[in-house]
Amino acid sequence: MGTRARADVELARKRLGAGAAGPEGASPQFSSGATAALSWALGGAERSPVTGCDTAQEVPGLETLTAEVDAAVVQAEDPTSRPGPREYNRGVHAALAWVCGHSEDAP
Repeated sequence: MGTRARADVELARKRLGAGAAGPEGASPQFSSGATAALSWALGGAERSPVTGCDTAQEVPGLETLTAEVDAAVVQAEDPTSRPGPREYNRGVHAALAWVCGHSEDAP
């Protein structure tokens, strides 16, 4: 999936679930977004975390992952976005950017 091994993505999701991941001081919304993104990237969600695209629990390809990264950026940078949803979208972006190889920092 993306450029990361499935085992690495599963480990990152487990760390988030244990509250041990994310940047220092990350909000619960950030962690929730990152967890939702990793679950979706693993094929464990029916809908993508930002656009709500129906993926029928398939593992999304790199093109679909990248499109969701782009959507998360647009939503996170929207000046009218409230802090909670903005942090959620930042978490989605951080997780999927890592999965796609755009970042070396796991969420």
